Amino acid sequence: MSIWALADLHLSLGDPSKDMSFFGPPWEGYVQKMEYNWKKKVSTEDLVLLPGDISWAKTLEGAEEDLAWIDHLPGTKVMIRGNHDYWWSSRAKMEQVLPPSIHCIHNDSFIWQDIAIGGARLWDTQEYQFLSFIDRKTNLREVIKDIDVQQEQKIFRRELERLERSLQSFPSSARFRIAMTHYPPIGAFLKDSEASRVLEKFQVDVCVFGHLHSVHHASLPFGEKGGVRYLFVSADYVDFTPIKVC
Repeated sequence: MSIWALADLHLSLGDPSKDMSFFGPPWEGYVQKMEYNWKKKVSTEDLVLLPGDISWAKTLEGAEEDLAWIDHLPGTKVMIRGNHDYWWSSRAKMEQVLPPSIHCIHNDSFIWQDIAIGGARLWDTQEYQFLSFIDRKTNLREVIKDIDVQQEQKIFRRELERLERSLQSFPSSARFRIAMTHYPPIGAFLKDSEASRVLEKFQVDVCVFGHLHSVHHASLPFGEKGGVRYLFVSADYVDFTPIKVC
């Protein structure tokens, strides 16, 4: 049994106008490519981590076709919310429509055998940026001139609290601890950050994340810091292939 991770699926089966092929050749046929690679790698007994930006749908009902597509693929799936998951709703409403193989983390954690998985979306932070690693810089929110830095920081702090609350729910008996964040919790050069300190505090073994797109090939290896291994799994960066976590 293995654990895999893949972020930023950006599915739009219920709304073809949101198909990501608009962004050029790397995204052409991406849904078919993800399905092929997923089935090639993942078995029924495996766990797949989905750290946000699952569907372009705007409502929970609108996301049902995308969720059904994920459900038919092998493995148990667990996901967190990304910045584009506008369809994400309350836990009660999510549990009414989520297919049986999909679980969500919502200010809590998911236990799979003796492995604990927690996480939160996070948000932009002034601690680090990734402009120099991006091909199409105009796709990044960092280049927008009128960002309300104070508001960004307020959202980031709220997300950091959610991350801590989620990791606090890990049972002491957990053999392996995994965190999912949608936004990167640390910069490319692994300098200490507010989020990295939270991950180290709760002795997280691996953190998987995505969010960034059009990143230069192999330019963001990340690595290990303070006992935490950082794994960047944005779909277009990993050629739409689930990456093995353990």
